[in-house]
Amino acid sequence: MVVAGPSGSGKSTLLACLAGLDEPDGGEVRIDGARISHQPEPVRAAMRARTVGVLFQSANLLAHLNVAQNIELVQRLAGPPDPVWCRELLDTVGLTSRAHARPTQLSGGETARAGLAVALANRPRVLLADEPTGELDQQTAGAVVDLLRAQADTGSAVIVVSHDRRVQDGADRVVELREGVVAQ
Repeated sequence: MVVAGPSGSGKSTLLACLAGLDEPDGGEVRIDGARISHQPEPVRAAMRARTVGVLFQSANLLAHLNVAQNIELVQRLAGPPDPVWCRELLDTVGLTSRAHARPTQLSGGETARAGLAVALANRPRVLLADEPTGELDQQTAGAVVDLLRAQADTGSAVIVVSHDRRVQDGADRVVELREGVVAQ
């Protein structure tokens, strides 16, 4: 699903609430029937680690770790690391040869793909992405759209905030927000 709408309509806030990073003003957020909202931060963090992958515009890479270490860190937060899955992710995003590069050594497209690999490291049931193709060239953006589609095809819920027509065209559903409300 893609969430679209003008700047300031609440798209990024919605993702933050869905990820348990912010609390909704009303209602509640549930993932697989378990409430993530209105829980103590340690509970929300544990649920995020096990079930949610998040890709922000600024990626989600720690600068002092290389790409493989960033993936492994997310895996450790969810349980024991899986080196085979780490290698598969690096291969899937086309970064096997850049596994030991730090984020500052990556191009913009490589950073976006590394961020997506990190968001997928815990095999999330919910993947949230905020403008994942915003600053990418057409070829890299197409590869990211394909990876998002593939994740949705595994049965995961994929919710993407995007103005990119390619992302919207690849979605099962596009929802428009206006001033924090779903437009009819």
